[in-house]
Amino acid sequence: MKKTLLVYILLISAFALYVLRYEYSSEANGSWEDRGLRGDIGETYIMITFQSGLEYWKSVLKGFEDAGDTLGVTVEYRGATRYDPKEQTTIIEQAIARKPAGIAISAIDPQSLIPVINKALDADIPVVLFDADAPGSRAYSFLGTDNYQAGVTAADKMAELMGREGEVAVLTMPGQQNHEERTQGFRDTIKQQYPSMKVVEVADGHGDVMRSRDEAMRLMKAYPKLGGIFVTEATGAAGVGEAVQNAKAGEPFQIISFDTNKDTLDMIKSGTISATIAQGTWNMGYWSLQYLFHLHHQLTVPAPSSSDENAPLPVKVDTGISVVTRSNVDDYYAK
Repeated sequence: MKKTLLVYILLISAFALYVLRYEYSSEANGSWEDRGLRGDIGETYIMITFQSGLEYWKSVLKGFEDAGDTLGVTVEYRGATRYDPKEQTTIIEQAIARKPAGIAISAIDPQSLIPVINKALDADIPVVLFDADAPGSRAYSFLGTDNYQAGVTAADKMAELMGREGEVAVLTMPGQQNHEERTQGFRDTIKQQYPSMKVVEVADGHGDVMRSRDEAMRLMKAYPKLGGIFVTEATGAAGVGEAVQNAKAGEPFQIISFDTNKDTLDMIKSGTISATIAQGTWNMGYWSLQYLFHLHHQLTVPAPSSSDENAPLPVKVDTGISVVTRSNVDDYYAK
């Protein structure tokens, strides 16, 4: 009796092990239709930025992490601590050495990073770019703002605020692709659409609060009739706001910024900054990882792209913008 019971127990245990093994095998080897788009926790995807402490990257990283949770993969964040192309190149080199499943990069300098981006692709590591492009590299896709059109939008808003006349200036970061495009869109629109307005100078704010404040003070002194400044990034906007508060107390002066860090939003709420251009930052992070995942698992189907060549992904993806003013600023604070 005891022997018979033992045999039954062994048979039942063996059957249970077989079922469990079959289920695991089916989940691991089944089609995407059977198990959904799920990767492996051992798959690591790396996001690389610059000035890594900026508040701006939080929303982008949140999108990247949310996609990682959806796909069941591991994500990591790395970034140059300063505005330094050499440091970012070193960080990308270190990432390549780890052989990740994919790398998403915001390029600090479009030209100097091309060799290291292409090096990753030569190592069979998929790369997509987000926020700041590196045209000429072999990265599969760029996901970010149509920065030229964002500059156009900023110019239209500035013209509205200034009654379509007056002198304006731009405070930017020369040499960085996305800032160059924003500046060009702004300048072209003022010149072509608003003949009673003039861009008197494009200055370098270095992406720094203090230096942007000093540059804004210099601009207001050099151009006494200056009525507005377009700042192409968020960090410097706070410095411009401080300069205007000190130099133009009680006088109308328009500041249009970029992005939605807390200092910018607070200054919009107080009326110091007139408006800011908000980017679709979460979209950048979320879809960057989705694209890398599809490339890693060879789930893409090459199709004609905007460059008239077959490509596995859309070559450029516009992640959208919106204009933030005092009337809707509360909607943009981190929840």
